[in-house]
Order: sequence, then structure tokens, then C-alpha cells
Amino acid sequence: MLDFNRNHFELFGLSPAFALSRESLERAYRDIQAEIHPDRFAHAGEAEQRLAMQWTARVNEAYQTLRQPFERARYLLELQGVHAMDARNTAMPADFLVQQMEWRERLEEARTAKDFAALQRMESDTRAQAERLERQLAELLDERQDYVQAAEVLRKYRFMDKLRLEIDQAMEELDTP
Repeated sequence: MLDFNRNHFELFGLSPAFALSRESLERAYRDIQAEIHPDRFAHAGEAEQRLAMQWTARVNEAYQTLRQPFERARYLLELQGVHAMDARNTAMPADFLVQQMEWRERLEEARTAKDFAALQRMESDTRAQAERLERQLAELLDERQDYVQAAEVLRKYRFMDKLRLEIDQAMEELDTP
């Protein structure tokens, strides 16, 4: 059976990196699931069944962490001892804070005006910004190993994720009668 002491990347036989092949992760996940799925242990003893359930939960958690860019970056930083989302560490550059306020104002104006086109433009802009931040994370984590800077970029990325959710919600509100 598998080793509970392995980190998420080791579990799937992948190198620890932000730039991760989605196909490799999917293939490794399917292979492990085929090996440990609880149905394979239906006729085994109670202890083996329980272990299979524990492994399934562990593999699913690892998979969910690695498949999401934010969670993968957060996990990579934690492997390096950096807790980017620590509530005591909320420092952001002043220009980004100003940009946050501007985005929030634009969102509220578009929501109030029921301006679907403005929301679509915001969604496109924030998606492009999130993609830029993902590229920065890949460079900082994989190439430069600048974990302090990566933590700052990750906090920006988290904000963009939340803003994109709010934009999507506003678009859904306008789309449903």
C-alpha cells in the first residue's frame, strides 16, 4: 500500500512544481484510485477496508489540492515553511490595494446599473490578470524559488479568485429573471 508520509507530489510521482501537467496529475490520480478504491477491498477484512477508505480520502485531498492553482501554490509554499495565507500576514502593495478598491467600485456600479456588458469586460480583465499572476507564481516558485515574493503574489491571486466569483455571481443574478 502507499506511504502516508509522502507529500502530495510524491504520492502521485510528480516533481514538486507549480507548472504541473494536468494530464500527468489526472493519469496518476486514476492509477492510484484503481489501486486503492474501497470497492476493491469489499471482501477484505475490516482493517483493510478502513485503510482503503483512509487512502481514498488522502488521495482525493491531495488531488483536489494539486489540481487548483491557488491550492497548489499554497501547498508548495507550505512545503517550504511559508504560510502565505496566515491572517497575520496581509501586507499588500499600496498600488494593488488601490486597484482592489477600483475593481470593487466598478463591480458595484455594474451590478447596480445591471450592466451585463460591463460585468463581462470585468470578468475578462480579471481572468487576464489572474493568468498573469499564475505565470508569475510559476516563475517565482519553479524558477527563482523566491517564496516570500510568491506568497505576496498568491495573496493577490486569492483576491482575484474571490473577485471573479463575485463577478460571476453578479452575472448570474442578471441572467436569471
